[in-house]
Amino acid sequence: MMNRLICAVSVCLTIVPGVAIAVENGIERGKQEYMIACAGCHGESAMGTGPIAELLSIETPNLTTITKRSGGGAFPYRNTVLVIDGRDDIRAHGGDMPIWGDRFVSDVRRDDPPWATPESAELVAMGRVLALVRYLESVQQ
Repeated sequence: MMNRLICAVSVCLTIVPGVAIAVENGIERGKQEYMIACAGCHGESAMGTGPIAELLSIETPNLTTITKRSGGGAFPYRNTVLVIDGRDDIRAHGGDMPIWGDRFVSDVRRDDPPWATPESAELVAMGRVLALVRYLESVQQ
């Protein structure tokens, strides 16, 4: 019985740091994705003050207040995924935001790696969207 407990504790102590590193790496990947795809409009600070924002005919939202704007409480993870992906008719800004899901799928197809299939392109696109959402969740005020 004691051996099982020691084994279980050892496994947990081995897994927990790995999970923490994976979460941190996911947020860092999301930040990189954000700087490439989003910072032009929303700004490096995610406060809606990117260099392209003043050229748009719409107001660019402050992405550090997503949780607050959704009523507080928990970060609206699912809705944020749907808005960024953009292929489910949930459009921010009345449809003026790019449909990132299509763009991310197109990136895989354009690069045409030997492993690319329609399914793998979807998985890569969703991974990029999820990384962005994890990053946005991490910058909430």
